[in-house]
Amino acid sequence: MNKFKSSAELKALAKEHMFGKYGTAIGADVIVSLITGFSTLFFTMFLDITTVIGVILNFLISFALSVLTGLFTSGQRYLYLKISCNRPVTINDIFYGFKLFPNKALLIQLYRSVWLYLGMLPMTIFSFLLRQDPRNAVLTLLYYLSFILYGVVWVMISLIYSQVYFLLHDFPNYSAKELLAMSRKLMKGHKGRLFYMAAGFVPLMLLGFLSCGIAYLWLMPYFNASCTEFFLDLIQNRKQN
Repeated sequence: MNKFKSSAELKALAKEHMFGKYGTAIGADVIVSLITGFSTLFFTMFLDITTVIGVILNFLISFALSVLTGLFTSGQRYLYLKISCNRPVTINDIFYGFKLFPNKALLIQLYRSVWLYLGMLPMTIFSFLLRQDPRNAVLTLLYYLSFILYGVVWVMISLIYSQVYFLLHDFPNYSAKELLAMSRKLMKGHKGRLFYMAAGFVPLMLLGFLSCGIAYLWLMPYFNASCTEFFLDLIQNRKQN
């Protein structure tokens, strides 16, 4: 019989395993944020998003950079898996995604990004049109509806494929297609559990906002560690079956 841990139990395990390792996790997360953030800024800062060409180029460049983040996401998952398994970690672990099947990491993120950017496309179009005619009530309504649509797509893709990079490190011989399918199968009946656990961090995130974002340095590693415990709980029950 399956006995999945509650959100409180998963968070408690995350705190236990993170003890003494926050410095490394914070350093790794900051490095990834700086690299991805500055890369996006560097390649898009000179684009004129008030023109059609500028919007298209911004969309395509953002999509390409999104795919490349798969390498860092893979490294992050590797680092937090080591933390949850009580193994020594270093900041260099964040670059492990460049070593372990980077082609699979990129293919996985390409698949995820295609769905995410398809969901973002209507919002991008209506945002551009609204800048041309800011008082148009119909465009305003369509923009907010497309924003909601994108939010729904983002949440669903994030939940369905939340386990895929963990699986890449647990089952490195599987193809990218098999790992995506395995994540979909693994999350059947568990999307609500993960959503509930993630929603429990919202109050902490609001408090983090009041600290000018400083608290996020500790909050994000805690959240990532909790998601790792969620995966280990899922996979442990799967193996028992």
